Amino acid sequence: MDVKQFIRTIPDYPKDGIMFRDITTLLSDPVGFRTSIDALVQLHQGAAFDVVAGIEARGFILGGAVAHQLGLGFVPVRKKGKLPFSTMSQEYDLEYGTDVVEIHTDAFAKDARVLLIDDLIATGGTAEAAVKLITRAGANVMASSFVIELPMLGGRERLEALDIEVLSLCSYDGH
Repeated sequence: MDVKQFIRTIPDYPKDGIMFRDITTLLSDPVGFRTSIDALVQLHQGAAFDVVAGIEARGFILGGAVAHQLGLGFVPVRKKGKLPFSTMSQEYDLEYGTDVVEIHTDAFAKDARVLLIDDLIATGGTAEAAVKLITRAGANVMASSFVIELPMLGGRERLEALDIEVLSLCSYDGH
């Protein structure tokens, strides 16, 4: 089943010329949600992971469900200031400025094999920051999966340059 049928496109959001891919319609549809989670799990059939990490915020929803299906634990990669315990952080560039993601310092066992999940990969800046952070924590990101890929923005290449497998359920041309 094509997950695109469950994804709403909103033109000119958040600014003119951007076609925003909204997965809230996929998440609220029981068939769409189940289909996307099952498909994300199937992408990695037979692979060995110790834990799933999901990037805030939609990566929590998807990653938590994937972790459940795989019988694994889940680690949230959060925006700065959201975690209550001792953290480590990684800054990354945005179009106009920078942002920071964090994890708890004890989030991963040494050499843990991690599957990284998020809803969308565009430029790959947030995902790259998550990979660098997880690596600094002593774990290894073995693969990453996304519901949507925007290939023209180069995120795949950015992660593949770090030797991270990138898989997605669908892709869209443009921004």
